[in-house]
Amino acid sequence: MERLLELIRNKYFLSVAAFIVWMLFFDRNDMVSQYEFRSEVHKLQEEKDFYEKETAKVKKDLSELSTNLNMAEKFAREKYFMKKDNEDVFVIVQEAPKN
Repeated sequence: MERLLELIRNKYFLSVAAFIVWMLFFDRNDMVSQYEFRSEVHKLQEEKDFYEKETAKVKKDLSELSTNLNMAEKFAREKYFMKKDNEDVFVIVQEAPKN
């Protein structure tokens, strides 16, 4: 017990303890802020990966559309419901099952 009191009265121990408490809880870059920053970085990394995949897919579609006219026609029919003059287009929308 006496050893513990000596340790608590030591000015160097008190300085180091105060510094650690300050850095962990009261500093601008405390532990809570660091956790929030890490979670935001993780979320942004996932978004970046998603958009890189989407960009690669769109570039692939663009290269296919610019080289193959049949693919361009298929793309226009499926995505934009375009048709030839003598055709009719029927759009079928599937409804979600009602419970």
